[in-house]
Amino acid sequence: MTTTYSPAETLRTNVNQSQRAKAELLENGALIETFAAASEHLIASYKAGGRLYVAGNGGSAADSQHLVAEFVSKLARDRNPLPAEALTTDTSILTAIGNDYGYEHVFSRQLLAKLQPNDVFLGITTSGKSKNVLAALEVCRQKGVKSIVFTGFGGGPAAELADFALVVPGDRTSTIQELHIVLAHSICESVELALFPMDA
Repeated sequence: MTTTYSPAETLRTNVNQSQRAKAELLENGALIETFAAASEHLIASYKAGGRLYVAGNGGSAADSQHLVAEFVSKLARDRNPLPAEALTTDTSILTAIGNDYGYEHVFSRQLLAKLQPNDVFLGITTSGKSKNVLAALEVCRQKGVKSIVFTGFGGGPAAELADFALVVPGDRTSTIQELHIVLAHSICESVELALFPMDA
C-alpha cells in the first residue's frame, strides 16, 4: 500500500498543531505568571549590571545564539546593546571541555568561570533532560545565581532545577521549539520596553 505524500497537508497539519499549542499556552495562567516573573528578574539583573548567558543543544543551540543576537544588537528598535552571551559558539572551549571533562560539562565549566552574582542563565532543552543544561543549572544553584529554562514534554529534571521553568505545551519537538522562539522574542521585548521606554 502506497502512502500519499502531500506537502500541502503536511503544512496544514503543522500549522494546526502550532496553533493548538499556542492557544494552550495562552490558557496556562501559571506559565504566563512564571514568564512575567522571569522577565522581571532579568530586567532587575540588567539594572544591577548583570549579564545573560544562554545555552542549548542542536536546534536549541541555534535558538540560544538567535536570542543573544536580539539582546546584543536589537529586537525591534534602536537602543543600547545589552550584554548577553551564547555558551555554544566557541569551538575551542567546547572541544577542550568536551575532551578533557566530558560533553555534559561544556556549559557548566564556562559558567564556573564567568558567572557573577547579578547574572542570569537561560537554558533551552526541549526534553528537559539535556545533561549539559542540567549541569549548568546545578552550577547556578551552587553560586546562588537565578536560572530560567525553556523546556517541554512536562519539564523533566530541568524544571526542578531552574528558578523559573517555562514548560510549554506541544507533542512534537518542532512545535515546542516554535513556542520557545515566541518566549525568546517576548522576553527580549519585555526587557527592551522596561529598560528603554518608548517615550524616553
